[in-house]
Amino acid sequence: MSASSSNTDLRNRIIFTLAILVVYRFGTFVPLPGIDPEQLKIMMEGNQKGLLGMFNVFAGGAVSRMAIFALGIMPYISSSIIVQLLTGVSDYFKNLKSQGETGRAKITQITRYGTVLLATVQGYGLAVGLESSAGLVINPGIFFKISTVTTIVSGTIFLMWLGEQITQRGIGNGISLIIFAGIVAEIPRALVTTFELGRTGAVSTLMILALFVLLILTILFIVFMERALRKILINYPKRQVGNKMYGGESSHLPLKINQAGVIPAIFASALLLLPVTFSNFNFSDNETFLNISSYFTQGQPLYMLLYASGIIFFTFFIHR
Repeated sequence: MSASSSNTDLRNRIIFTLAILVVYRFGTFVPLPGIDPEQLKIMMEGNQKGLLGMFNVFAGGAVSRMAIFALGIMPYISSSIIVQLLTGVSDYFKNLKSQGETGRAKITQITRYGTVLLATVQGYGLAVGLESSAGLVINPGIFFKISTVTTIVSGTIFLMWLGEQITQRGIGNGISLIIFAGIVAEIPRALVTTFELGRTGAVSTLMILALFVLLILTILFIVFMERALRKILINYPKRQVGNKMYGGESSHLPLKINQAGVIPAIFASALLLLPVTFSNFNFSDNETFLNISSYFTQGQPLYMLLYASGIIFFTFFIHR
């Protein structure tokens, strides 16, 4: 393949990926039917630091607008986690994995079915949770639940398909790119909020500068760890051919320090977001359940411990 045709193919893949991401961003602005936007805005303002806020970050702001992509790609990630865990403990899945391309296609199909199932359960939990918020749903009832579940599941399946298209016809890593695009899309709003706090005097200018410096240092550290290599020394023995000696050279085998990438962190986050679904199933008025669930909110010691443990576990599981 010539250099010009290679460059053309790369350009087409980049353009295709950008077009898919534009479609994804457009979908985060298409709201669910039957939601009062003013009441939704009030509810989200009080939950930006909670689990809804975390869901909103992963969904690229779709939760704050209660869009058709409100669940984001998380059901697919959760289904992938379950399938990967089953691959390590189930003989059936181990057998599929050993069958090569045919087995991988079957595992992918099972993952898709799992995505539909999880999206249905989470969509119903979301519908019940929305109805439990006074004044948020215009016409609550069975029709609202059916329309919400259908729309949410369709949006999740469509988003999964977009990710697969980026992987096959774009620049690759479609699911990761969709998550990345959703997080990056929220950066401008976060900057505006930060500058507004500085303008009103709620946060000092020195604190804002310190935050930016910390952000830059964190990005540099992440890039450093991502590119870090451990060079394994390899010595080749000498061999004699006739009266001459050959070999005896040394080289290095480069191994990435962080071979698992960001996948363990995404898996751990998705796993900790699952309790959000069950919190909407008529448990919200139970004081005992509320007390227990408060320990699993973002920033709490138990949450941080489980999050770190999940990252360690999935890192080990991916490399086992």
